[in-house]
Amino acid sequence: MAANAPETLPAEPAPLGLIGLAVAALVLGLTDMGWASAADKSLMVPWTLFLGATAQLIAGIIDFRRANIFGATAFTAYALLWYAVSLTLVITIFSDAAVDTTHYAHGLIGFLVFSLILTVAATMTNTVLFVILIGIDFAIFFLVGQLLGGWPAEPVGVSLLAVSVSSFYGAGAVLVNRMAGRTVVPVGKALWRPAG
Repeated sequence: MAANAPETLPAEPAPLGLIGLAVAALVLGLTDMGWASAADKSLMVPWTLFLGATAQLIAGIIDFRRANIFGATAFTAYALLWYAVSLTLVITIFSDAAVDTTHYAHGLIGFLVFSLILTVAATMTNTVLFVILIGIDFAIFFLVGQLLGGWPAEPVGVSLLAVSVSSFYGAGAVLVNRMAGRTVVPVGKALWRPAG
């Protein structure tokens, strides 16, 4: 690279991270809705591990490089959540030991607090990201209720399917808009701009 050449930033990682989220949420959501056999949960692990976790981790690392605090924090944190979900699935599926998922629920409660903070931050980005975060908040809330209170799985499934649809839309919008060099697919304006 020439000494005076401008430094170029890596490509926009949001479509990769959002596609990973969309596919993993789709796989889990359809299972929670009863449209796929819960007996074969081991087949969900590759989707949660590679798309839910790894795709978002890659996107988050690139966003750190791009100095995008929201994308970096959101993608890497949710990647780590997907790794935790994947490992929990592996432990509960392949272990003969009796497991108490209360610890899993407690971790999810902690993550829900973080997710709510991120949702507030998302109001300063665009409408699509805010909708995705609201869906994630509901999915975590209903999953905690399922684990601690015996709630049905369907509300978790509906929330995850909403996350999947909005994430597919967001990924497509960012990709098409970047390729076109202008807004072709709207993502909506920021819902809140702090005064100052």
